[in-house]
Amino acid sequence: MKNSRYALWKNPQNLTVSQVAKLEWVAKTDPRLYRAYLLKEGLRMVFVLKGEAGKEALDRWVSWARRCRIPAFVDLQKRIARHRKTIDATLDHGLSNGLIESTNTKIRVLTRMAFGSTKPEALVALAVLGGCCPPLPGREAPK
Repeated sequence: MKNSRYALWKNPQNLTVSQVAKLEWVAKTDPRLYRAYLLKEGLRMVFVLKGEAGKEALDRWVSWARRCRIPAFVDLQKRIARHRKTIDATLDHGLSNGLIESTNTKIRVLTRMAFGSTKPEALVALAVLGGCCPPLPGREAPK
């Protein structure tokens, strides 16, 4: 199992020849680990496909994960079933929380930078200069 971690983490198209060989070795020696790898790749493929094809792939993946007898994937498919509406919306529209989360992180960093200031205008100025300030109500958009 030594040095097989990178072969299991990487996307299949980015594997080196030695990593492909290591993955084939894992498939022969540890079928449960290889099944977990295939489940990981199957879920990754759901979000590559998107739309109706992604929903169908997710349906197949959930049924496979339900039967796989790997506790982590069984729990994951239960969580996916609970949040299925929002996952379907993501597959349909291609939107995620990534942009919002990155903006929140930038604002937290700017807040930390403006910590010593006594006035909130310093934080607003940092946000405008940093380019992460959304248009504020009642104010002109930054130029």
